[in-house]
Amino acid sequence: MSRILEIRNLSVSYGAIAALSSVSISVPAGQIVAVLGANGGGKTTLLKTISGLVRAQGGSIAFDGEEITKLSPEAITRKGIVQAPEGRQIFGELTVFENLQIGGFTVRDRRARERNLERVYGYFPVLKERRDQVSQTLSGGEQQMLAIGRALMASPRLLILDEPSLGLAPLIVRSIFAIITEFQQEGTTVLIVEQNALQTLRISSFAYVLQVGRLVKYGPAGELQDDPELVEAYLGTDGKT
Repeated sequence: MSRILEIRNLSVSYGAIAALSSVSISVPAGQIVAVLGANGGGKTTLLKTISGLVRAQGGSIAFDGEEITKLSPEAITRKGIVQAPEGRQIFGELTVFENLQIGGFTVRDRRARERNLERVYGYFPVLKERRDQVSQTLSGGEQQMLAIGRALMASPRLLILDEPSLGLAPLIVRSIFAIITEFQQEGTTVLIVEQNALQTLRISSFAYVLQVGRLVKYGPAGELQDDPELVEAYLGTDGKT
């Protein structure tokens, strides 16, 4: 199975504080891979480093066999790594349609942008219904759909999702997780960071658990889901950390 993302011995520090210590992660093409762990574990730092927003002090990140560790965030996006960040970070004063158009700024082909827009509307029909609505007036679930839709507008080969279930009602969470599975079934590779651990494991093929910047466990998601010690120690008995 080909590996689209290979992270080797990645280390990141904020001053004297080590956020990641020799972390190695592999993401097979066409799969959903999860990174789990409690707050402060280094999950968001890992994603920001992959996206070029944070610089690594050691180790390497390769995408489709090419070293990208020192590339700019825009260059990384153009290669096909696109992140829907934690907290949605939509442009609240712009309409739904304007947010989606901004998401597609790296796609130069107009017809490709139009196809991407129809794809987003297919996944999230409510965004088509609300395309002229100011984004800050959307519900929390609709804003999360917009954040993911905006990322899809950039034609991602690797879609990175940072806490997509944060602050959402269980029914909306189930809907979004079902759609994430559709992305994977249609060929998009997904790297997902989540605190809703058990639900994330159910849709993932492989998972890694970070604790205080270090990998403490990894393996096939089905095995981790059935590991009572892991659930109690890192994931929480209710599937949340």
